[in-house]
Amino acid sequence: MSDKNGSAQEPEKKRPFIREKVAKPPRTKRQMALRLLAYVFLAVIAGVAAGTSFAVAGPLAERYLIPTTAAPTAPTVTIPTDTDVIPEPPSQSETALAPETTPTSETATEAPTEPPTTEEETETTEPIEDILQSAIEQYNYTVDDLNSMYTSLRGVVTAADNGIVTIHSVRQELDWFDNPIETAGLYAGMVIAATEQELMILTPAEAVENADALRVTFADGNEAECTVQQIDSLTGMAVVSVELEALEETTKTRIAALPLGNSYLVRQGDVVIAVGAPTGAVHSSAYGVISNVVRSVQVPDGVTRLLYANVAADAASGTFLINTAGELVGWVTDDYESGSGIAVARGISDYKTILEKMSNGRPLPYFGVMAQEVSEAMQESGMPAGVYVSEARINGPAYEAGIQNGDIIVRIGEAEVTKISEFQMQVYGLNVGEPVTVVVQRKGADEYIELEYQVNVGAR
Repeated sequence: MSDKNGSAQEPEKKRPFIREKVAKPPRTKRQMALRLLAYVFLAVIAGVAAGTSFAVAGPLAERYLIPTTAAPTAPTVTIPTDTDVIPEPPSQSETALAPETTPTSETATEAPTEPPTTEEETETTEPIEDILQSAIEQYNYTVDDLNSMYTSLRGVVTAADNGIVTIHSVRQELDWFDNPIETAGLYAGMVIAATEQELMILTPAEAVENADALRVTFADGNEAECTVQQIDSLTGMAVVSVELEALEETTKTRIAALPLGNSYLVRQGDVVIAVGAPTGAVHSSAYGVISNVVRSVQVPDGVTRLLYANVAADAASGTFLINTAGELVGWVTDDYESGSGIAVARGISDYKTILEKMSNGRPLPYFGVMAQEVSEAMQESGMPAGVYVSEARINGPAYEAGIQNGDIIVRIGEAEVTKISEFQMQVYGLNVGEPVTVVVQRKGADEYIELEYQVNVGAR
């Protein structure tokens, strides 16, 4: 490019705009510390303000916004166990041989002295037992005495019947033409425990198994829905519960839990009463006498006592045995054979721990062995003290762990086991689904050897 004079001219250069960046000087340590303290101070102030707000607003919100109808914790059912050791009264010979105490001089002066017995009085005095026996033999019993006795028994039945209920088991089924039909079975149940919220009812397991609906009819005709607490497959019994708030006041006043007796006290010849459904109809009753008591009958994970009574009974519908005091001492079962007209009942004392767990809805532990106590005679032959496994049930927890027939269980967990009662209580105290260490003695070639197993507790 040239100018007017023809001389060359350099092109004009574009100069960029000058931008200036102002950089802040770096903070000193003092400034950073002051800023950090300021943040902490502001955080503390905010926390105090928030805490104060929650403290003031919390009770108001809980009072006016949150409902206060939270369900209280359901009380648990407690059933005391019985002891199998019944103290025997001292015999007449023991009483006669008891050493006499020598009174002190002070006692001797204060005690009144009795006149000495003459020889004539000694000869004419009869023992009190002979006097009573003579009076009984000379008493002439009449029909009125018999009626009085049955009137007393009738009173026991009437009181017990207030605790008897009818379980309606409703099932939805199909007929041959695939038409839906509804069937209802009627079973007897007995109120065995009560809390401030619920009634616990013992009934045959068949009444609740495969049922689509359950309801209870009480002795006064009132009805209520019930729920299954627990089922025991080994005894064939179940416990259902009824909410007290679902009952009318008249029913609450009339209903009463039947006292649980001590079946260890039942003896041959005792009078018992069958209640529930001994004739197949609920609220029927029958009288009978204990004809035999069989002790230490092996059952899975323990032993039981069987009561044989010549009384009408229907185990499938639910029959319960009570003593003359109105206490439940057993329930009739079909698991054991008996003669014609003879009912077999499981003694309740062996199952009170199980009934307590069932009433509280807790699963029932299952170990899975048939066992017996190693007797003193067996120990003298060289067997160690403990519980002899006569059968480790196939597919049971003990069988799966490796315990075999012939093993002797000597310890469960931290507790030593020498008696069948100890073994039974230890098993009943286990928790379903949890492993437990079991120590056994197994017969070797020359001696017993100790083995340890981990058994995963099952449910019965």
